[in-house]
Amino acid sequence: MKGSISFIITCVVTIAVIYAVAKLFEVYGFKKNLRHTTTTKRIAYIAMFSALGGVVMLFEIPLPFAPPFYKIDLSELPVLMCTLYLGPVAGVTAEFLKVAVKLLIKGTSTAFVGDFANFVVGISFILPASIVYHYRKTRKTAVIGLIVGTLCMTVFGSLFNAFYLIPKFSELFKLPVDAIIAMGNKVNSSITDINSLVLFAVVPFNLIKGTVVSIVTYLLYKRVEKIIFKEG
Repeated sequence: MKGSISFIITCVVTIAVIYAVAKLFEVYGFKKNLRHTTTTKRIAYIAMFSALGGVVMLFEIPLPFAPPFYKIDLSELPVLMCTLYLGPVAGVTAEFLKVAVKLLIKGTSTAFVGDFANFVVGISFILPASIVYHYRKTRKTAVIGLIVGTLCMTVFGSLFNAFYLIPKFSELFKLPVDAIIAMGNKVNSSITDINSLVLFAVVPFNLIKGTVVSIVTYLLYKRVEKIIFKEG
């Protein structure tokens, strides 16, 4: 019970801090570069892309080099498009609602640890990408933002897994860390401890996800903007 309460507090504080950071960047960083639209349209866009992200999140792809609980989904794709168009605060909101939609449809199989991880690690990707892009909206900064976002997600996601997520998953699920490492060792004999689990599973996992989402976003964003974001 104590571990669950501390986890809930961590989730609430983390979400509040992330939202505050996104808001600060919008207000003091590049307010003039943000696209202005009506409140109704803004809510509609966020709701639409959140719902799409929540559905896409249901389709998970296992990876041959990682334990079975590490599965790739491309739910950051619609959220990233929403973020690039409307800004960081909209992106954080869409990322949170995306996870909420998935939980309403499917529930959780990881005691909410995996869902919290998807939110926080997803933010570590879309927030840097959006901040770089909105600082100066060009094709070049879009590419730079996507690269920066992928690298941030890879570094942060790896450290977050090593120092918090894996131990917390072990605590809430009453599953020894050694058992988690053993699951990784079954698919990759090089995985013998948490560090090697992160190096050989989490790092390539985030690199692949970030790269795929970035490429697809780059190829589709302008087309989606012309079709959906009519005022763009």
